[in-house]
Amino acid sequence: MDLSKIKTLIDFVGRSNITELTVTEKDVTVRIFRTSPGQEAAAEPQQEAGSTTSLAQDASADSPSRPEKTYAVKAPVFGVLHRTPAPGEPPFIAIGDEVEEGQTLFIIEAMKVFNTIAAPRSGRITHLTEIDDGEVETGDLLAEIA
Repeated sequence: MDLSKIKTLIDFVGRSNITELTVTEKDVTVRIFRTSPGQEAAAEPQQEAGSTTSLAQDASADSPSRPEKTYAVKAPVFGVLHRTPAPGEPPFIAIGDEVEEGQTLFIIEAMKVFNTIAAPRSGRITHLTEIDDGEVETGDLLAEIA
């Protein structure tokens, strides 16, 4: 494995929410890992082969005089979005489903690493991406929770 490939892997880990990456090519194994301060504050349990992440807007939905506020769940990394746990199985969520904080919503596969995307809060799914087994970019809107 050449140095440019190793640098690319280091850059990938630095730009993503992945905490550990192990790549083996021929007889060389490279292991890149990091700890990020934000992970200790996460309420979701840590995943073994990826990370659990989501982005949310801070808003209060308790006020009856305001319209319902939604929390956006965005892609934390680029990769292939999977809406089901395995081929042929039902999707994790559908529009109108009630979800609990920490519940798995999606999986994003990036460089053979599976990143679990969890609900940032409890609520009802009001928007859901049409993408399934297709590529998403960092920051793409995946779902909204009211």
